Amino acid sequence: MSAESEIESEYPVRGGTFVGRVISTKMDKSATVRWEHAEKIPKFERYERRNTKISVHVPEGVELEEGDQVKVGETRQISKTKSHVVMKVFDDEEEIEVEEE
Repeated sequence: MSAESEIESEYPVRGGTFVGRVISTKMDKSATVRWEHAEKIPKFERYERRNTKISVHVPEGVELEEGDQVKVGETRQISKTKSHVVMKVFDDEEEIEVEEE
């Protein structure tokens, strides 16, 4: 796992950022991240837990394992399914600040 604070990338981040958990690293230079979020249901005045699986680009020099917590940013479309890039890899003891839209 990498202990870098912010990962330099050739892809500028534009749009939203979120924190997710890596669920697959079987692809070359890519990973699948699960983003768990709460969606408001106005009719019932409650929140519903949802999750989304997103393919992300892993820049060179970044080592990911399944189960790692990562900060992901939206960027230009890199391939047919990838339009997000890994920005930061969190340590186990590092406190995570959630900055969602």
